[in-house]
Amino acid sequence: MRLIADRRVRLLFLALALTCSLGWLFKGHCTSGGWTNGEQYTTGCYSDAIPFWTAREVDKGRIPYFQARMEYPVLTGAAIWAEGGAARLLFGKHANATHFLAIATIVNALLAMLVLRLFISAGMDSRRLWMWALAPPLILYVGHNWDMVAVTFAVAAMLLARRNRLVQAAAMAGLGTAAKLWPVLMLPLIGLSALFERNRDWGQRLIRAAMLSAAAIGAWALVNLPVAWFAYENWSEFYRFSEERGGTAAGTWNILVNMGWLFTWAEDQNRYAAILFALGAAAITGLGWRRHRDHLWVLFTPVLAWFMLTNKVYSPQFDLWLYPMLLLTAPRLWPVALFLLGDVAAYFAEFWYLAGMEGAHPSAQFADVACASVIRAAAMLWLIVDAVRRDPPEWVTRPPQH
Repeated sequence: MRLIADRRVRLLFLALALTCSLGWLFKGHCTSGGWTNGEQYTTGCYSDAIPFWTAREVDKGRIPYFQARMEYPVLTGAAIWAEGGAARLLFGKHANATHFLAIATIVNALLAMLVLRLFISAGMDSRRLWMWALAPPLILYVGHNWDMVAVTFAVAAMLLARRNRLVQAAAMAGLGTAAKLWPVLMLPLIGLSALFERNRDWGQRLIRAAMLSAAAIGAWALVNLPVAWFAYENWSEFYRFSEERGGTAAGTWNILVNMGWLFTWAEDQNRYAAILFALGAAAITGLGWRRHRDHLWVLFTPVLAWFMLTNKVYSPQFDLWLYPMLLLTAPRLWPVALFLLGDVAAYFAEFWYLAGMEGAHPSAQFADVACASVIRAAAMLWLIVDAVRRDPPEWVTRPPQH
């Protein structure tokens, strides 16, 4: 039996390596001569690494925040700087954007393998392991940008919460928030888990809640405060940019406005989005409380999905945030399959829409973007309802392996 298990693990990692290699081919095939005739949109090979090489002076080795602008949080900025340094070290004066993309893809692939290892160690069932090893979102996004950093911290935090190691889970979520903002949504659920934990008196609960709050804030602050202290203007750009930027083509608000179903001023969308998210997150937590009180962390998945739907920005790679959380917690896999279909359709619809704006082909109309986004949104709403009304997958409630 051990031999069979070891063989299965090797096959999973081999499949994941193949998936990430396809991701490299998908992003790297159009970099040799520079992007021409809108091919970054027509073929879907766009990657943030290519413009960042020069636009954020990665090619010159400038330190993010201190010497160069950076619209990402600190841990992501650190990853970008380290990967740029690796590209220059390995390729010397010949280093270019393609080399930088290759290094970023390799690092993301290694993080994807770490996530697979975490899934295996947690006892996740075989179907879900294969859905990660052969994940279409990894082909689309393993070379797209640096969101795998936050994804890895978020997965680690979820699995620590499953083992009731709430203080460590909060610290991991804090570090994830230092890479991208969305893991912060996990912290209220972890805090509620501590405050309402069975078999502890209120004094113990309050102490534990205070400890995990300190762990989350401390982990975030350890990364952020030195940069904020010495380079506040560049450090705070991410937060200003997030507030001031307009909606994206596939964002719910943008679709509703452009299809004539809703009218709002752009500056009001932040407020409306925050109100809708807060109401929905409270409803998800309240309605799911009785069924999920002993594993509240599973509600992070529907809360995250609702955040993505109500946010004014929905960039394609956001689907990579949600997909591993779905594998962790989704009660059924059919709506996950529909989500994958919507993800791929929305990816190409959005990029072909951008291609059409540049006069390139194939192109798409805005209605195509809306149609693909509706498919994805329907799957996400289905998953939210499932997560609240149904029990989590069997492996979640199984005693964790030690």
